[in-house]
Amino acid sequence: MAIARSRRDSTVQPEVTPLEPEQLDATLRPLSLQDYVGQSPIKGHLLVYMEAARKRSEPLGHCILHGPPGLGKTTLAYIIAREMGSQIRITSGPAIEKPGDLASLLTNVQAGDVLFIDEIHRMRPAIEEVLYSAMEDYALDIMIGKGPSARSMRLDLQPFTLIGATTKIGAVSMPLRDRFIHNFKLSFYTTEEMQLIVDRTASILSVPMESDAGYRIATASRATPRIANRLVRSVRDFAQVHGEPTVTLDRVCTTLDALGIDARGLDAMDREILRVIVEKFAGGPVGLSTLSAATAEEKETLEDVYEPYLLQCGYLQRTAKGRIATNHAYALLGREAPAAAAEATLF
Repeated sequence: MAIARSRRDSTVQPEVTPLEPEQLDATLRPLSLQDYVGQSPIKGHLLVYMEAARKRSEPLGHCILHGPPGLGKTTLAYIIAREMGSQIRITSGPAIEKPGDLASLLTNVQAGDVLFIDEIHRMRPAIEEVLYSAMEDYALDIMIGKGPSARSMRLDLQPFTLIGATTKIGAVSMPLRDRFIHNFKLSFYTTEEMQLIVDRTASILSVPMESDAGYRIATASRATPRIANRLVRSVRDFAQVHGEPTVTLDRVCTTLDALGIDARGLDAMDREILRVIVEKFAGGPVGLSTLSAATAEEKETLEDVYEPYLLQCGYLQRTAKGRIATNHAYALLGREAPAAAAEATLF
């Protein structure tokens, strides 16, 4: 995280990222919307919005990006800054501990800069309120003094673009969410898109790979680019250690087996979650807190990391009473689904 903190005044001071191509290629991030695979509707809208902003010589309207982890929200923020010819300043919601921290960030933003706040849903309400006038009027309202003699002072800010990213759009307060002009939800990727991402990553890392090997990695990547990049690195390491110049399908399969990842991209924790629901709670419903205790995994991790893909694949249903395993989950575990699970899958 590109954040420095001064011990004297505890002010959050973001580093300015110059967006050098060599730095971004090293982290496998695409540099432009043209290189960014997937999310076609979002890319189409951004091309229109950015071109219109450039013609008016204005910064792009504030954007909020939301979706499960690893789908490319941070990468998209980098690309927006690069395509607008702007510098990007990066921080996160938890790093902004008090309104003064945010005020320091905003007063250091230059005209046209992009301020990227990751995990924006974790900002406290008192800090959010500082953003309201900054987003709407490019101004900062601060209080000077205390008690009856206190007075309000308004500081003008340079026009900028705020990009917020969150995995929990529902946790972002309505007043803050409504102040974002553009609201983009990132979706899971198709298998074809994932193979393009795998092929691109292998090319950047100079990893010769057979096409069927790349397809196997794509299908095991949970429709998530971050996981695909991690698997390509892992397969590369196994191949190099075994003296194999080209990554083959057999090498991919043995590596995934060693990592405990099956053909659907499910790992040991995914299967443990389903097993606990089926075996210990008769298929559910089971509450999140109970499931967290039974699997020894944090509630936030279950909700943000594991559940989205299990829901997407149809192994899990989330109801008002709790989580329910579908008959697909029973089939995965090699068990016969009771009538209740079959009905839950149908309806």
